[in-house]
Amino acid sequence: MAGMDVSLKEMMTIDGSVGAAIVDHGSGMALGALGGSKDMDLQVAAAGNTEVVKAKLRTIDSLGLKDSIEDILITLTNQYHIIRPITGRSGKGLFLYLALDRNRSNLAMARHQLRGIEEKLEV
Repeated sequence: MAGMDVSLKEMMTIDGSVGAAIVDHGSGMALGALGGSKDMDLQVAAAGNTEVVKAKLRTIDSLGLKDSIEDILITLTNQYHIIRPITGRSGKGLFLYLALDRNRSNLAMARHQLRGIEEKLEV
């Protein structure tokens, strides 16, 4: 099992990583974050992506789907943003957020690595 700091460091080793955060989607607060830049404020990204997660959860509920979110992918011109809700009991209400540079990343590998990090995370 890995703690939050170890998991964030692992997220930042994924090829093309620009920023990583572990976010509470109840409050929109990043519990931990690494990376980012003057153009990418991870606190703002955490709060904004919380709204994305909440909207998708409401939609799933409204549709009566008996399913859960594996991950949400947002494709921008120059970046990929991956939102992955934590499924373990201790991580209920949290999600991993990873921003990637499209030119330096492999989306399939990043999703695979993020899944592995999520499985090991102990919050």
